[in-house]
Amino acid sequence: MTYGTLASRLRASAAPMLIVVGLVSSGAAAQSAGSITPPGDATASAPRSTGGAAIRLPGTADTTQFGWYDNAQRPVLRIRSGDTVAMETLIHGHQQVMLDLSIEQMTQRAKSEQAESPGRGPHSITGPIYVEGAKPGDTLKVHIGRIVPTSYALNFNYPGFGGEFPSRFSQGQVKYFYLDLAKQQLEFTPGIFVPLRPFPGIIAVARASPGPYSTVPPGPFGGNLDINEMVSGTTLYLPVFVDGALLWSGDSHAGQGNGEINLTAIETAFKELDLTISVLKDLKLTWPRIETPTHWIAIGYDRDLNVAFNLLQEQTTELIAEQSKVSSEVARKLMLVNWDCRISEVINVLKGTYCMIPKATNVPAPQLPRDDNPDYLVTYAKDTDLNKAMDTASMAMVDKLATEKHLTPLDAYSLASIAMDCRLGSPGGSDREVHCLMPKSLWAKH
Repeated sequence: MTYGTLASRLRASAAPMLIVVGLVSSGAAAQSAGSITPPGDATASAPRSTGGAAIRLPGTADTTQFGWYDNAQRPVLRIRSGDTVAMETLIHGHQQVMLDLSIEQMTQRAKSEQAESPGRGPHSITGPIYVEGAKPGDTLKVHIGRIVPTSYALNFNYPGFGGEFPSRFSQGQVKYFYLDLAKQQLEFTPGIFVPLRPFPGIIAVARASPGPYSTVPPGPFGGNLDINEMVSGTTLYLPVFVDGALLWSGDSHAGQGNGEINLTAIETAFKELDLTISVLKDLKLTWPRIETPTHWIAIGYDRDLNVAFNLLQEQTTELIAEQSKVSSEVARKLMLVNWDCRISEVINVLKGTYCMIPKATNVPAPQLPRDDNPDYLVTYAKDTDLNKAMDTASMAMVDKLATEKHLTPLDAYSLASIAMDCRLGSPGGSDREVHCLMPKSLWAKH
């Protein structure tokens, strides 16, 4: 398929993405069975539910923010605990990062935006949503239901800045994709098919400080976690810092590798993201937690992967101790027995790690290969500095894809960002180990 044909096809598929509605302040954008809050209320213009409702929240210029969380932003919707919000999200740059833009145009736009508004993130985020009854010290339970992506996406790296290896990639590239939602895959290049696994890169509550603050770094408030396990059926638990919690979502992904090294994932928008939002009064958290049908997930984030790794072990031990009702010493032993931990991303200012903790008993830790096997291309590195181990292992995978699979260096960088799976070796001794895996099934006939 030629680029021109692809662009035309994607334009046609993208056209119906947004529902044309009035301003959210008119009450037309989000509908529920409840009444509107009275004049004078801080959320007076936000439509309000009666509890247990299902509410549609379109993604428009009035229901989204570009690159900043801002507690002063008037909530676009007011809900009660137990409500489900079916929201739309926009692609990056308030829908400015669209088809037909060259990487040169995207680079110039990014530089202009930073000059005008230093520190602003690229993300379009829908919200904020005010949750009645949520108070500082509570926990917000956010269950991710149905996810419907649009049928177009992109992946890009900027020339010489952003991403994990800007000095190695002085040239930038943008790749546009048609998402085959029936087959749940995209064709990366002829003969390479990447499975889709849509998830929200960002689900955030407001910080205690008023802001505005960039959407790029994640933190205890959630935000740009970029954990690819946050798919439909998953539940995110977030500590609450302000009245009403103030919830946003965006940075919508059709898939992503563990590492996300070139700066971006399979970047898309969601026609529908169903979030069931509840307030928990008896759960006190300092960092987010995630629950899947089969696992609990603990996380650790910091500018330094070594510090993130230490925090990850603390959070994992604490979570196991709470769930299994055992001492911290026993919990740490269980953590090592079940060790299954990954690097989520290394490009969001704070670098991310997470551990999968099985709910079932007697689940052994997966065996991490150091060499290629029938299922995976593999690269491996160890170093006393986890940052260096990750850089070595992930860059080795880029080089392997270029030499063994005959991809251009930029395509290898892109494919590694959206499909490579970088795992953390179990802690022990002074060295830190990273195993990066690339499924050989991507080259299977489809």
